[in-house]
Amino acid sequence: MKAMLAKQLPIQATVSKDGVPDIGPKRSLRAYDDQTLIYNENTGGQTLQNIRDGSKMAIAIIDREALDGYRFIGKPEVFGEGSPAYANALVFAEKNGMKPPKFAVLIHIESIYSLRSGADAGKKL
Repeated sequence: MKAMLAKQLPIQATVSKDGVPDIGPKRSLRAYDDQTLIYNENTGGQTLQNIRDGSKMAIAIIDREALDGYRFIGKPEVFGEGSPAYANALVFAEKNGMKPPKFAVLIHIESIYSLRSGADAGKKL
């Protein structure tokens, strides 16, 4: 899973307080530890608003050639300057030629599902 997150482009989804879905790529999304994902929040747009309004987050990562992938479901938490998560986001931004983020977002993983093609598609791991 970590190798796939490091190589493939993750797509995240949240929902507004009115039930409107929001989906988009998160090129900075990566493993933070074995139970948590992290990404650099750079735009401060709809995804951030949905998180602040209480939305959970779903992340899909897919290796199209291998017909394999995972869906992570979790509770996001926003961190600003002075936190270890934000320090991690700053280092990531510097290493990857990105601007400093507005926030760091940790996603506390609650469940993981297989997106592998075949009989195990959609099964909780």
